[in-house]
Formats: sequence, C-alpha cells, structure tokens
Amino acid sequence: MILSMTGFAATSREFPGGLLSLEIRSVNHRYLDLQMRLPEELRVIEPQLRELISAKVSRGKLECRVGINQVDSAAPTLELNQAVLQRLIEVSQQVREQAGESRGLSVGELMRWPGVMKSNELAPEVLQQLCTACLATALQDFNASRGREGEKLKLVLEERIAGMEGIVAAIKPKLPAILEAHMSKLSSRLQEALGNVDEDRLKQEFALFAQKIDVDEELARLSTHLSEVRRILKAGGQSGKRLDFLMQELNREANTLGSKSVSTETTQASVELKVLIEQMREQIQNIE
Repeated sequence: MILSMTGFAATSREFPGGLLSLEIRSVNHRYLDLQMRLPEELRVIEPQLRELISAKVSRGKLECRVGINQVDSAAPTLELNQAVLQRLIEVSQQVREQAGESRGLSVGELMRWPGVMKSNELAPEVLQQLCTACLATALQDFNASRGREGEKLKLVLEERIAGMEGIVAAIKPKLPAILEAHMSKLSSRLQEALGNVDEDRLKQEFALFAQKIDVDEELARLSTHLSEVRRILKAGGQSGKRLDFLMQELNREANTLGSKSVSTETTQASVELKVLIEQMREQIQNIE
C-alpha cells in the first residue's frame, strides 16, 4: 500500500477519575520529525512512545499530543485500610510484649506502612499502560487514514502516467516523417545557398546531424521510467524517495526531447510531458 505522509487520528480512554485523550497528526517532511506533547505524568514513557511511533512511521513531520482530563468529582481521596491497620497494631503489641520495653510504632510510621492508606488515585504504571494501549489504537487508525489518502495519490499518479504514455505513443510513429521532412528542408536550403554540393558529403553530414536530433532513445527511456513508476506504485511501501528520483530522470529525458526538437510537435510533446511530470512531483512530495 502507498502511504501518504498526511494523516490524522484521535482516540481516548476513560479511567477512574478522568479521561486520557491522544491525537496524532502529520504532514510531509524529508525525514521523520517527531514532536511529543505529554503531561508530566507520562514523561517517563516518552522514549517508549517514540519507539512505537517510529516502528510504524518512517517519514513526515508528526505531532503526538496526549492530554489527561481529571473529573472534579473524582479528586484523589485517602482512607484507612482498617483490616491492615488492626493487624499491624496487633503484631506491634505482640512484639512489645516479647521484647519488653521496646517502643511501639508511631502514628506516622503506621500511616506510612504499605497498605495502611488506600487512595482512589490511578497508579502511575496503570496510567502508562493505558497511554501505550491508546497509542497503539491511534496508530492503526492513523495508518489507515494515510493508506486511504495514499490510494487517492496513487490514482492521480496513474492518470498522469497514462497521459505521458499517450504522448510518447502518439509522437513515436511520427518521428521518421518529422526527421525526413526536416532533412529535406535543410537540403533544399543548402542547394539554394551553395549551388552544386557534393552529394556524398552532404549525406554524411545529414547522417551525423540525424543522430544528434534523434529522440528515439529518449522516448524509450521515458517508457522505461514510466514502467518503473507503475511497478513501484503497485508494490507500495516506503517509495516516496524512489519516486522522487524517477521524476528527476523523467524530467531529464523530457528536457532532452525539447532541446533536440526540430518540429513544433516534438516541442509541444516535451512541454506537455514536463507539465505532467511536475504535477506528479507535487503529489509524490506527500508519499512516505
């Protein structure tokens, strides 16, 4: 599948006392430029979140924003765990009885004892797991949206390829007649200007000139490059850089076709090819 570098996804998860929301958006870029917007509670897992994103996205200027909205009615509360506290007091009393004059546990020590105080506040590790799960879901939606956009780009590119192939197919059969007409025109002008001319020498010069203005090779390379573009689009995957390189090669051949042109038809073909190539290049800038 061809993936666009433009995408968006948003998701959220409820937890006791609040709501965690996560949003991913991206635009085209030469490489992966990842910006994270995280609350302080989740800063500790930023490397992990970056790793998850990098495994799914290779290019694009991407922003991942995570927010935590606390519910006012669910403010953190503390209460005693009566069962743990009572058992701790009993054990402390037994120790004092056996150890004689040993000091008992203070109130502060009792409150700090693990399990004595209960809170409804979500544990940090639970919140972190919730965030990573939320990101995994968002990345699936994000890549799905990029895939849909990529398919649209693919259709646009295939239309331009078909247009270029049509231009090449139309101009190629006309080349012999164009070349012959041009040579005949040059020969007539030379005869008028110089009078008697050595026919053999004239034929040699014309043969050399014909080689210089022959564009059959350029048209063949254009067809080869277009076939490669089709192959890459069909294969999918990370193809933006390869397609951009092929646009350079296509533009080189179209320019050469124009520079060798000896007729308005080949000149017009070169111009039309370059217009289509530029349209393709603009679309390819959005492909991963």
